[in-house]
Amino acid sequence: MIKTFQYGIDQLTCRLALEIMRGERKGILNEETKKGIERSSEHVQHIVRSQQIVYGVNTGFGPLCTSIIGANDTRTLQENLLKSHAVGVGEPIARNLSKLMLILKVHALAKGFSGIQWETIERIVWHIDNDVIPVVPKQGSVGASGDLAPLSHLFLPLIGYGKVWSDTRQCDASAILRLHELSPIMLGAKEGLALINGTQFMAAHAVVAVAEMQNLMENADLIATLMLEGLNGSIKPFFPQLHDLRPHPCSQYVASTIYNLLQDSQIVQSHKNCARVQDPYSLRCIPQIHGASRNAWLHLKQTTEIEINSVTDNPVIIDQDLIISGGSFHGQPIALPMDYATLAISEIGNVSDRRVYLSLEGDTPRVPKLLLAATGLNSGFMILQYTTAALASENKNLCFPASADSIPTSLGQEDHVSMGSISGRKLLQVIENVSHILSIELICAAQALDFHRPLTSTPIIETIHQVIRNHIPHIEKDQPMTDILTSARMLITSGELVSHAMQVSEKYNIPYLGHQASIYNQF
Repeated sequence: MIKTFQYGIDQLTCRLALEIMRGERKGILNEETKKGIERSSEHVQHIVRSQQIVYGVNTGFGPLCTSIIGANDTRTLQENLLKSHAVGVGEPIARNLSKLMLILKVHALAKGFSGIQWETIERIVWHIDNDVIPVVPKQGSVGASGDLAPLSHLFLPLIGYGKVWSDTRQCDASAILRLHELSPIMLGAKEGLALINGTQFMAAHAVVAVAEMQNLMENADLIATLMLEGLNGSIKPFFPQLHDLRPHPCSQYVASTIYNLLQDSQIVQSHKNCARVQDPYSLRCIPQIHGASRNAWLHLKQTTEIEINSVTDNPVIIDQDLIISGGSFHGQPIALPMDYATLAISEIGNVSDRRVYLSLEGDTPRVPKLLLAATGLNSGFMILQYTTAALASENKNLCFPASADSIPTSLGQEDHVSMGSISGRKLLQVIENVSHILSIELICAAQALDFHRPLTSTPIIETIHQVIRNHIPHIEKDQPMTDILTSARMLITSGELVSHAMQVSEKYNIPYLGHQASIYNQF
């Protein structure tokens, strides 16, 4: 039986949101939630009947906030809001991101402080449950009054406008509603504003980033360890005695993980007394570099999970006598962490590129230059590093913080904006680029390790190496690399390497993850 999640009541995590998105868990509305939603909606109706002047209920929006709207026009006002604000441009975001936006919005509205009608929120849940997902353009939000343009596109189908996904095609929402014998929703006072004020575009990007960044960092530790073995890296920089003297928890976690992974390695023992004094930073400083990035990830995770359990529209209906027009829609709280995370995951790719370069130099005993036994006629792995260099450089350009910029909008009413939507889009692009960089390091590290045979590493590293070799052969001569690159990236994005490492660890009771694993490994 599929597990459930109670919108508006249960605590939402990034993991749970993704489970609902994938259909692995069902989001539901219960009677307690319904009472809170209807109570908030009745507060709005009381305002309309009593002719109180409340922003967005019976006034215009933004710089038109002093324009009073008559009771008979409040419905038209809300519909016009969605129509006028649906001005996004560019390619659509991924369908799953749009679905996540719906899930996050339902959870926020279901808390009962937004004045939404029960029928409206039921219709949004219908879209989620039936996978009728609106088409949302990538560009157009400045992340200030929330994600106005993306959320307007997200909810146009409620009133019979806009586009929705049908398989891989975009269809008119009106046609899909007719197909399901549904009529457009008639929005009440405040509803349009409740729907399009909020940070769900930014937050959906952050939720995906939390999951994908966590997976990349786990892979980065494993791949870096594989490369350490391939390049005869020293185990001493990972000793706990060193990291106890500079006790950053994330650095300690990475150091102890790699220390555990290398215990009793024949390869480590083979160069125990070599003449090399110390390794380059990209090997020696893995705990400090990877650990700092994990710290940024942890900050993003914690901030995102506060955000997705918050009420972020405006005004907020506390009760019929207290309606607060505030700034809970402003994206700054998650824009800054997303920019920080962009820099952090970019650095994972940056140091990975350096390790790829090191592996080609031919300075490690038994490991040939360019990772190929016969070069000259063959170029070997030389050009793979061109790709990692190109991606690392592109990431550096994407690291400029979007939140450092602000352009006033709404005739000066919105005079500081977060640009958090751009932060989110850049973050996912950098994550994708880093997955390609790590896939190339994986190929190079496995190739380097081959040259140390018959020496072996530890059970976990040997298992990881065998999994790689099940998909990617040892390369003897130049050949097209497209399929190999695709296979390597799939090993990373699927989480297969991490899964195998965990299985070996549990099967043989071998320590793998460093201390504090429950904090830094779960999302």
